[in-house]
Amino acid sequence: MATPLSDTSLSPLKTVAVIGLGTMGTGIAEVLARAGREVIGIDISEAQAAQAVTALEASTARAVRRERLTEQEREDVLSRFRTFTDLAAAADADLVIEVTPESYDIKQQVFRALDDIVRPETILATGTNALSVTRLAADSARPERVLGLHFFNPAPAMKLVEIVSSVLTAPTAVAAVTDLAIELGKEPVAVGDRPGFVADGLLFGYLNQAAAMYEAKYASREDIDAAMKLGCGLPMGPLALLDLIGVDTARTVLEAMYAESHDRLHAPAPILKQLSEAGLTGRKSGRGFYSYEASNSASVVRDALTPLEGAAAAPGRTVRSVGVAGSGTMASGIAEVFAKAGYEVVLAARSEEKAQAAKARIGKSLSRSVDKGRMTAEAAAETLDRITPAGSYDAFEDVDLALEAVAEDLEIKQQLFATFDKVCKPGAILATTTSSLPVVACARATSRPQDVIGMHFFNPAPAMKLVEVVRTVLTEDDVHATVREVCAKIRKHPVDCGDRAGFIVNALLFPYLNNAIKMVQEHYATLDDIDAAMKLGGGYPMGPFELLDVVGLDVSLAIEKVLHREFRDPGLAPAPLLEHLVAAGCLGRKTGRGFREYARR
Repeated sequence: MATPLSDTSLSPLKTVAVIGLGTMGTGIAEVLARAGREVIGIDISEAQAAQAVTALEASTARAVRRERLTEQEREDVLSRFRTFTDLAAAADADLVIEVTPESYDIKQQVFRALDDIVRPETILATGTNALSVTRLAADSARPERVLGLHFFNPAPAMKLVEIVSSVLTAPTAVAAVTDLAIELGKEPVAVGDRPGFVADGLLFGYLNQAAAMYEAKYASREDIDAAMKLGCGLPMGPLALLDLIGVDTARTVLEAMYAESHDRLHAPAPILKQLSEAGLTGRKSGRGFYSYEASNSASVVRDALTPLEGAAAAPGRTVRSVGVAGSGTMASGIAEVFAKAGYEVVLAARSEEKAQAAKARIGKSLSRSVDKGRMTAEAAAETLDRITPAGSYDAFEDVDLALEAVAEDLEIKQQLFATFDKVCKPGAILATTTSSLPVVACARATSRPQDVIGMHFFNPAPAMKLVEVVRTVLTEDDVHATVREVCAKIRKHPVDCGDRAGFIVNALLFPYLNNAIKMVQEHYATLDDIDAAMKLGGGYPMGPFELLDVVGLDVSLAIEKVLHREFRDPGLAPAPLLEHLVAAGCLGRKTGRGFREYARR
């Protein structure tokens, strides 16, 4: 019979045992030792234990060189870290953190052995990110003392710690570990027990979708990774991140998530199994989605899939002048980008007044660049002079590239392309900036579908480097080659993708946002905890709810509907909570209320 906990039964967590001294275990040990805890490092491998000591010596030496530690403080940290190969060394620990391989059998063996070793009041924490904490607790002699303590890699740098309670966990154990996390300089987030918890629960679905996208040969690994880094501001692309995490680890996490959710988005992409079983597990093996200089190296080396640099492309068409259709933020931003690059730009809208207002907006943007020292007043004036506003699309009669940036409505875009077809000269390239509509539907509105292509810029166009270049099955090679050349001249990074809903970025981003909404809808975690988890644990520049409110809930819902209609996957169905908020007119920052409330300007 387990002893019930009382507030007086908890001792300060001064001595902590870390079981498993791989990368994560060693990182956790360093965090604890630097925070003044006595750390007992345990690993069945003497070599691994020795390597952990060497790693701690190296990292603390770097801290001294960077003047973050004194030499005396370094010596103190090293003296607080002792290593052993026997679990019996954990006998005096106040807290035990196991960070063994992601196998239920291994973890169960460790917890059962600890039952006979540690004191009754010792808290037992598992570092799992996929397995059931409840199941591990139920198999323990003291289930009320078992919880999850999920650090993120690299543990010394990452601020997030997820503290996972099962239905059996005593609140006092959670409180003690939460206090410790705060003392370690971490930001704890309390979550319930389900595979992936918050951060990995959202992250791994996204990574799985990226792997499936690559497996389907929809886009190259380099373009998928570049798209998510440049389009979303992420620190790493999804395929590079899978290699860092370990392809086998990702597969294990996804299997656990799918077993609970039965959501196809969590069913591991077959390529994860293929790579895992071939031993191509990522950086740790020297090869995964990419090839690396050596095992555990971060240096990517060329392989058979690496695109040839400077490879001769098909000859393109000459582009000297560009027509931009539209008068909104995106249209004026794109016109500014082309004018800065030296192109003559015709900025056409439905009226002369709208076109003049769009040019005035560009003038203000250029003035801000001058004020910030990013360009001279002369260069700004020359840029603005290259833009000719027009109240009719007839002004596009001599442009070499006509690009629309009007409302995301297929009927409106098709009408505009029919107009382009009438007014643009033969050989002019006709481009759409749609983010989710079929490019081929715009092409079929013309008598020259071979000249139509997608150029999806990201907002704000002057600042965002990414352009998704979308070929249809009808697009000519020289049209594609020309657009890539143009992207280079306007200093944008083009990524190639086929004509299907969401292209790369939105097809990966919006299911992740939708899953975040489902977490709140199911009362699993709060808005603030989810946003904090993704910023601190995933390195995202914004949390999902911050981003949804910026993008607009109506825009987000429209994209979710397009994705669901195209792929017909039940997991992509828009979360009812999103639909309810849109129906209530809560569209985000632009209305003053979305998932959060905002002060009206």
